[in-house]
Amino acid sequence: MAETATLDLKPATLAKIESLFPKYPDKRSLTLPLCHLVQEDLGYLSDEAIEWIAAKLELEPIQVLQVVSFYPMYRREPIGKVHVKVCRTLSCALVGAYKTCEKLEQALDCKRGHTSADGNYTIEFVECIAKCGMGPLVQVDDKLYENCKPEELDGLIDAIKTAASEGPESADHPKPQPGTPAYEG
Repeated sequence: MAETATLDLKPATLAKIESLFPKYPDKRSLTLPLCHLVQEDLGYLSDEAIEWIAAKLELEPIQVLQVVSFYPMYRREPIGKVHVKVCRTLSCALVGAYKTCEKLEQALDCKRGHTSADGNYTIEFVECIAKCGMGPLVQVDDKLYENCKPEELDGLIDAIKTAASEGPESADHPKPQPGTPAYEG
């Protein structure tokens, strides 16, 4: 099966991918690791990325798409500058997570499950963030916010807007460090 798509992956990503093949006697077993590495590099898994992964693993693209669509950690669209995740499990839902998410959607002009038209925000529901007694929980990129009651979100909303306007090197979004997945060198 010939590679039908090309991807602009970083040389380090390509090297990681190639280093995995000897560790997996069945290429199909590399589906999850390759999806992770490609998403980490590109930010999401486009149709071209899925085709490239399928060709690399000698699979049909539908076989990779089935994996990507099954697992919620894979994204099919680019995310915004700021990624907002609201816990929706029972303990957070009981203390207002759905209303918290609605307020964030209105304030950031972004629908849950999507990226705002300006590319600044992505809002989504996630399953348990594992601090059940402190809900509703909101995670903004890698920073966790507790007790995010809808009536008390103004400060958080301001911080989210500031982070989007300042870009990835603001106080809440420090420059990625060597050895971290986001570091580009």
